[in-house]
Amino acid sequence: MFDAAIAAAQPSRCIPAHLPSPPRGRLVVVGAGKGAAAMAKAVEDHYSGPLAGVVVTRYGYAVPCKRIEVLEAAHPVPDDASVRAAGRMLQTVAGLSADDLVLALVTGGASSLLVAPHPPLTLADKQALNRAMLACGATISEINCVRRHLSAIKGGRLAAAAHPARVITLLISDVPGDDPVNIGSGPTVADPTTCADALAILRRYEIAIPPPALALLESGRSESIKPVDPRIRTVETRMVATPRMALEAAAVVAQQAGIATHILSDAIEGEARDVAKVMATIALNVASRGQPFRAPCILLSGGETTVTVRGKGRGGRNVEFLLALALALEGHPRVFALAGDTDGVDGAAEIAGAIVTPDTLSRAFARGIQPRARLDDNDGHDFFEALGDAVITGPTLTNVNDFRAIYITSVA
Repeated sequence: MFDAAIAAAQPSRCIPAHLPSPPRGRLVVVGAGKGAAAMAKAVEDHYSGPLAGVVVTRYGYAVPCKRIEVLEAAHPVPDDASVRAAGRMLQTVAGLSADDLVLALVTGGASSLLVAPHPPLTLADKQALNRAMLACGATISEINCVRRHLSAIKGGRLAAAAHPARVITLLISDVPGDDPVNIGSGPTVADPTTCADALAILRRYEIAIPPPALALLESGRSESIKPVDPRIRTVETRMVATPRMALEAAAVVAQQAGIATHILSDAIEGEARDVAKVMATIALNVASRGQPFRAPCILLSGGETTVTVRGKGRGGRNVEFLLALALALEGHPRVFALAGDTDGVDGAAEIAGAIVTPDTLSRAFARGIQPRARLDDNDGHDFFEALGDAVITGPTLTNVNDFRAIYITSVA
């Protein structure tokens, strides 16, 4: 089912139907995200006219292209290559005419891979804020609101830089609710939020604000591009793959095996360990009372939970969810689960997620591993690696957020 979810969001499958007709002038391709290189390859394979451009993706996620330059940068914390990629992209769209068309390819991960600190901010300022926000438990919409207002390329600025060329953006969504402004922090999308909103978020989570960032946000000098801006009115946005599509593809696999499947939501947010408690309660109710569904069945969900890192572990919202789920299930003999990030990277670890089985806790105790202590230390990755239960996919070349499946078997 996890494989099917990833396959449903592959650019080679979802890009061709959304390619535009050739413009009178040039077709220029730009893009950023974990799936950007695979999207660029799909454009090259299925677009018959001339084209050129540049995209940036995560290290290790490059796909060879003949006409589109592919760059690599760091994720989830940006590096110098992220800054160079942003400069290269702004240069690529500069000086275009109204006859030209910019095809923007954006997936999750673009926020880190495409970084242009708004002067006088430095990359070090952006890195410090990024690390703090990733660890504080903020939602992705909150994190990206801050990013948009401290950037010279996000929040519609890339589209504004391409004016008067027409812009079509193809999006692979990795955010709850599929709001385009939050996918890669919306480099080609008008932003209704404000500098004041971004400042309020930073203060809500008590994050240390570098003085240059504080000055920009308090003055409003780094305000993003608004919907009324004439430079962005002709931008067209097309959603080519979403978390819901991935979950529906997974559901087909289960249904073909004769197992009832229920998609609870594709947009669940909240602390991973809290979501796990709720999911465990539902699964146990199914197992013991046949409510709200009868076993055997599979409960599917997606979205993007958060982890407030207080321990020394690597974090990772899917493994944190699973470890908390295992503790709440207390080894129930009829409940199994898998959770993983569809991009193959849970947090900062090159591991997609893990599995939970009825003997997860007992196997841990037998190895001298204390599950509760590991959860308190945000150490889900080491926990599941020690049991041999980590799910490792390698680069999937797409990103439609998290995948969670809980299987409640019939009575033995």
